[in-house]
This record gives sequence, structure tokens and C-alpha cells, in this order.
Amino acid sequence: MKLDFYLRFYTHPGQSIYLTGNLAELGDGDVTAALPMAYVNGEFWHLSLTVGAMPSEPIHYHYILRSPDGRLTEEWGDDKTIETPANEVEEISVIDTWNFAGEFENVFSTAPFRNVLLPHHKAGKKQKLKGAVTHVFRVKAPLLQEDELVCLLGNALALHDWQESDPLLLAPEDDWWAISLSIPPESFPLEYKYGVYNKKEKRLTRYEAGANRQLPGDARPQKVSILHDGFLHLPNTGFKAAGVSIPVFSLRSKDSLGVGEFADLPLLIDWAVKCGLRLVQILPVNDTTATHTWVDSYPYAAISAFALHPLYLNLEACAGKKYVDLIKPLHKKQKELNALPEVDYEQVIKIKLLVAKELYELQKEEFDKDEGFRAFFAANQTWLVPYGAFCYLRDKHGTADFSKWPMHSEYDEADILKLSEPASRHYDAIALHYFIQYHLHLQLLDAVEYAHKQGVILKGDIPIGIGRYSCDAWVAPKLYHMDLQAGAPPDNFAVKGQNWGFPTYNWEEMRKDGYRWWRRRFAQMSNYFDGFRIDHILGFFRIWSIPMDVVEGILGHFVPAIPINRTEFQQRNIWFDYLRYTKPFINDAVLWDIFGPDMEEVKGRYLQPAGNGFYVLQEPYNTQAKIAAWLGRQESSPLNDKLRIGLYDLVSNVLLLEVDGSNGQEFHFRISMDTTTSFKYLEWHTQQQLKDLYVNYFYYRQDDFWQREAMNKLPALKRATNMLIFGEDLGMVPRSVPDVMRQLGILSLEVQRMPKNPKREFFHPADAPYLSVVTPSTHDMSTIRGWWEEDRSVTQRFFNQELGQWGEAPSFCEPWINKAIVLQHLHSPAQWAIFQLQDIMGMSEEFRRENPHDERINVPAEPHYYWRYRMHLTLEELGKEKAFNSDFRAEVEAAGRHAGKK
Repeated sequence: MKLDFYLRFYTHPGQSIYLTGNLAELGDGDVTAALPMAYVNGEFWHLSLTVGAMPSEPIHYHYILRSPDGRLTEEWGDDKTIETPANEVEEISVIDTWNFAGEFENVFSTAPFRNVLLPHHKAGKKQKLKGAVTHVFRVKAPLLQEDELVCLLGNALALHDWQESDPLLLAPEDDWWAISLSIPPESFPLEYKYGVYNKKEKRLTRYEAGANRQLPGDARPQKVSILHDGFLHLPNTGFKAAGVSIPVFSLRSKDSLGVGEFADLPLLIDWAVKCGLRLVQILPVNDTTATHTWVDSYPYAAISAFALHPLYLNLEACAGKKYVDLIKPLHKKQKELNALPEVDYEQVIKIKLLVAKELYELQKEEFDKDEGFRAFFAANQTWLVPYGAFCYLRDKHGTADFSKWPMHSEYDEADILKLSEPASRHYDAIALHYFIQYHLHLQLLDAVEYAHKQGVILKGDIPIGIGRYSCDAWVAPKLYHMDLQAGAPPDNFAVKGQNWGFPTYNWEEMRKDGYRWWRRRFAQMSNYFDGFRIDHILGFFRIWSIPMDVVEGILGHFVPAIPINRTEFQQRNIWFDYLRYTKPFINDAVLWDIFGPDMEEVKGRYLQPAGNGFYVLQEPYNTQAKIAAWLGRQESSPLNDKLRIGLYDLVSNVLLLEVDGSNGQEFHFRISMDTTTSFKYLEWHTQQQLKDLYVNYFYYRQDDFWQREAMNKLPALKRATNMLIFGEDLGMVPRSVPDVMRQLGILSLEVQRMPKNPKREFFHPADAPYLSVVTPSTHDMSTIRGWWEEDRSVTQRFFNQELGQWGEAPSFCEPWINKAIVLQHLHSPAQWAIFQLQDIMGMSEEFRRENPHDERINVPAEPHYYWRYRMHLTLEELGKEKAFNSDFRAEVEAAGRHAGKK
């Protein structure tokens, strides 16, 4: 059998095209064994291949672009296929169109659109290639309405000679619309066009846009040509929808126990349907139980990237009818906890774990035999067994810090399997966590299936990091840099940066097995979610890496990054003084600025003279970690807090951070260098020279480097899932980020008060790109109402410039202002407008919370923040507000957003 592959693709000099597929002759899916194609002309590349026999299963293949620098770019999807002909065919020719990952239409082929949001066209049987067939036409059209089909007309009798009253109708086949035809040789060359046919009206309603398609081929006996014609050329920005964002723990219902639960999600979905919302976004729901205290309320410090949090377990559903009497004594406590304005994390998790243990003891014999559990265990044991053992050892030794465990501090798979055997005396303590995870799985799955039936999708959240003392770090420490901390550089919300405390990823190690850990993580997410937000997607370009002896994020630097070499100072004629630039600059003036009249006491206790009026920190206090440890042993007081912050500021009063192991030859600039007193005490000319090099370091030299880093990771990870991917691209955004996200079809996040254009104070939702999410606030910010009260001058400018209002802005965010901001976002060209629930309720004088500052979920500037916000109304109450819900739905529909069923 001869196979001819033709790819329509315009390349630049130095670029080349390769072909890979699930055929031995095509490298069996191994990209490194892909076959090179031959350049034909400006329109086509070609590869001819002879195979001994066609396989019984379809051949799946795709193309790869190789750039002159060796970088490989794979086209999106793996849905180009060649089926084994039913008859004797000697030659198959395929004529393909490159599928650019950033095509808008590819978004509509993701799971949420295919399974929930778009009309489903029932596929017929695949057409076998019979003897008379010479050509198979395939094209994608994901945005057709329920009553629409793809049709085909052309300039040959076989294509019905442009007779619009009698077009050829294509049938759905997986992602494609297809038709098999017999076209005689004299018909070539062909001109043809696809169109849209309405089967109710029984007529062609429109042709695709653009020039006629061309087919210069031929038709011969024993030859079949297959055309993969890409996408139907139709408007592709028509789908827009809206959604709501709220953490699960923030939900409030009559039946929950002091915290939102997975079982509350159907009530939220019912309300979303009434309001015309098609998406529910939640924060991470992974288990974060490290200390059994409120510190574990931080949802981004998971002890497992796979396990769900016991906090969200509904005990009544777990008990079932047989053991419901065990739950009844909790009703009084349930009322007490539900009456609280916020979540009492410690009480709730304590009760849930105790009752879950009792339920397990009662059910364990039948549970072990349950077929559903057995299937769950078989599918998840790779992570479930280590997780169960980790939780058992954490509780046994009173700490999640596995380095302090007297046994099993280093993970050994054989030892843990033995520890977890059913015959082991520890088995019940371990299997308890299997029991909890299984019921969490069932309850979340029930909520997801309910959402899909209502036409609503669920959007999850993948944290950029893992907990330092987590099961993942215990099992595979080589995948992480355990000697470093991840965080974020300073911004308007955290002026000293953020230190999340997570270990950073060892991407080199992860690449060795094709990012298996990430692929498993995505597969687990896809059990429950239709799409997910990549928390801090900038971390795939570079991560803000902080040494372990540092507390504040301000002393971090980007990794990887191209450092400044000492010779660059000489080349730019910049005076270089190693001690002056790399060590804390401390003199009497600096001490007075920080400590005022307390400076003498600070000098006597924490500093020592270094000559010429300068000082150095004494060795016990010369790092932020040492200062934190020392003052942590002192009684907490405003005075001690001021002292701690002041000493931190002394440590961070440097200009350069030396690269470890460089022997004083390579450096990173300290972020916000020009705000330090060390910089202010330099003479003016040196300041300007350092500023120029600083700008080069942060904003120019790294761009291409960081782009390559992202393209080495993100395409492979994106190919591992068919979920819709949203990127959280806020903060200090490299110039290459928008282009990478565009190339990969990853939706960006656009926040009104965080413009990506440094020349603008605000971002206007009307300027959003189509593949994006617009929102007025996120969980890391104050709500619309809270923000309105933070800075009078800022809200005044917003009132006049962005809302177009005259005169003085109201002191408080009145409902009409809140609504005007929400409407700006609804009318944006962005595909999604997603709102915090608090911002939606803020449109109503009746439903808004009295104090807007009580609605905030997180304050990033506080590293140990208690995440405990809970909505003040119950979901049952919210669902009954017919006038408010219908009015909001009307606004969603008026903005041209798909509101779904009522």
C-alpha cells in the first residue's frame, strides 16, 4: 500500500516539516523518530510511504514543525485518520491542513464544549471506503446549531455543479463532518466550498467565507484521496457566556455542617441556571491537612495533588440511610456552626474526621467488598496507597514534616505497600483515608453529573505548587527543589512580594519521563472538571525562587534567568563595589529612617560596627530566617512586629543577589532596587547606569529565553488533556506570555484593576481579546465594593474615566455602580465573564453584605491568612429570589451571552 501525505503549509527558510503517527513506519508515535517531509512549493510539503499491510485499526498521525533553532512545534490534535479500505486499494493520498493550536475553533473541540455547552450532533456510522469512492472530504464545524449540517458544492457534476437547491450533506464522524464521493478524472481541477444547511428549513443558509477551495488532484482506479480541510470558515467568536466564582468552603446551605460541601454544589448550580450562568468556578479542593489547625485553611498548600479535602465531605450522604442515626446527635452542633458568620475550620474538620472514622468502623467490612470502591481503588491506587500511609504517619508522629519521622522518613514503595497490606495492624488507620476519599469522589462526581445535566460546566483550579511537607514531596522529592521556596515578586497587593513556601519544580527531572506527574494530575482533574485555571501560569516561563534563609518574597529572583556578569559592569563603565552592592547597606541615617528613636537599642543588640560609620548585622541575626526564629520566641507585640519588619528591611537593603557558586562573578538584580535606601545613597550617574542595566535584565534579555522555557513545557502538558485551559497571567508578565498563550489557545485572565498595559491605570473589558476571561475581582483581591472604599482618589478617576460619570464619586459603592461594572464585563468581547458571587450580590441593596470588607477571601500580603469567608445568605434563600435572578438573567442574555435553559 502506498501512502502519500500532502500538507498545505507555508514555511519560512530554515523550517522543516516532519510526520509522526501510530504506524511503525511513522515512528510509532515517537516524536524523535518522526519522518522528514519534502518541500514541494510554497503551498505543499510531501511524503511518500510504502507499507506492507494496512493495520486493522485506523492510522492516527499529525505533523511537526522544526525551527532552525531545533525547537519542535506539533500541530494540535491527533484526529487526522486513515481507515483501512474495505476494498482493494493500492494507493491512499491525504491532503491536509495544519491545525494551529491557537485557532479559536480548537477551543470548541475541548470537553466542556463537546459534552455540555454546544449542541450535540449524533454521529452516524463511519463510511467504509468502497470501490467506487475516490475522495473523502472532511471538515470541522464545532459551532453549528442543533438544526444545522455541513454541506458541500463545487464545479463538477459529482459536487452537484453549485446547485444550491441540492447540496451534498456531510455526516458527523467524531470531530469531523465527512462525505465519501466518486469523482471522475475529467472533473479536475476542482473548485468547491462548504456551507451550512438547515435541515428544518431544508435549504442552504450560507456559504463559508473566503475564496473557493482548490483541489488540483486526480482520480484513478485503486486510489482514494482523503481531504482533512481544517475548519469551516465561519464566524468563530459568537459563543460568549458568563459564570460565577466561589470557593466550595464559602457556600452556605441548611444541610451543610459549618462549611460548604460538595453536596451544596447542586444548589449553586440551580441558582446559576436561573441567572443564565453556564460555568461554576471553584478554588482548589485538594487535601491540605498538614497541622489540623486553621493554617490548613490555605487551599493552595495541598498535601496531595490528587486527594480531595475531607472538609467537603457530607456526613449524612456518607452514612446513608442505614447509619443516619449516627448523624442525628450532630444537628445541634450543625446549627451552631451554621450560625457563625465565617468558617470555624478547626471545629469543622475535627468533627468530620471523628464521625468519618466512626462510619468507617461500622461499614468497613461491607466497604472492602463494595464493587464501586474496588473499581475506585484499582484506578487510583498509585496515589491513594501512599496518601493513606502518609496521613497515617502524619497523625502517628504528630507532624507532616516527614524528615522528622523516626521511620519511613524516606519513601520506599515496597515498605509502604507492606505497611498498607490488609493484614497489617495499621491497615484500618490507613484504609480510613481510602473510605473518605471514595465518598468524596462519589459526592463530587454526583455534583458534576448534575451540573452537566443542567448545561453548566465546572472549572477547577490547579495550584502552581505543592506543600513542602506533602505526600508528593515525600514520594518523589527529586521532582522538586526542596532547598528553595516559590513565591511572587512585589506588586500593588503585596509590596514585599509573596513567599508561598512551596518547593519549586525540578523541570529537568520531570521532563525525563515526559511530565508523567503532570499528566496524572491532569487525568485526575478531568474526572471532575471540564476546565481548569492554571494558577500563576507565569511559573511555567520562570518561577520566583526564594532561598530558604529568606522570609519575604522581595529577596527572590526568577529561575531560570540569564544573570548579570561582572564584566558587564566594566563594559558599561559602571563602578563596581562587591560589598557595597551585595551586602546590606546600613548607616545611622538608614537606621533612623526605619527605627527612629529606637535605633540605638537596635544598634546595641543586633548590629556591630563595620567602620566608616557603617554597620553589619550580628551573625545570629544576619538572615531573615534567623530573625524570624529569634523573634518568634518572643512575646508577640506591636513593638516586636515593628522590630521584625525593620530588621527584615535591613537584610533586604541590597542591590545585587550573588549567584551561588559563581565566585562573585554573576548576579541577579534585587527586585525594586531603586526603592532601597542603598540605591538612594548612590550618586546620580551610577544610579542611572544601574537602572539601565536593571531594565535590560528584567525586561529584555530574558524574553526569548523564557519563551523557550514555556514552549518546552506547556505544549506537552496541554496535549495531555482535553479540558479547557485558563491561564492566570497576572503580575509581572514577560512580553512573550501573550504570544505563547495565543499559540496554544490558552485563555488569558483580564482584571479591570490590573491592566497589563503599564501606561494605563485600568483595563477596560471592551478591550479584552476573545480567548479570555474578564472579571472585576479575584479571590486575592477585595470585591468591587471593598475596592471602592480603599483609595478615594483612584475610585474618583475610575468613576469619571471608566464609568463616564460626571462630578464627585459616591463614597460608597452604591448598587447601581456595582451593576454598571458588572454590565461592562458582561458586554465585553471576551468569551467568558466570570464574577465572584459577592460581586453579583453587590448589585442588590437587599442581598449585599452590610460590610464589604467581610466579603474578602484572601489578602496575599499576609502569608498566614485564615481562609474562612462564607456567604451570608443560604443557597436556598438565594435560589428563591425570583425577581433578582430573572433580572440578572435578562442582563446576561441582553449582553449576547449564552444563558442556557431556564
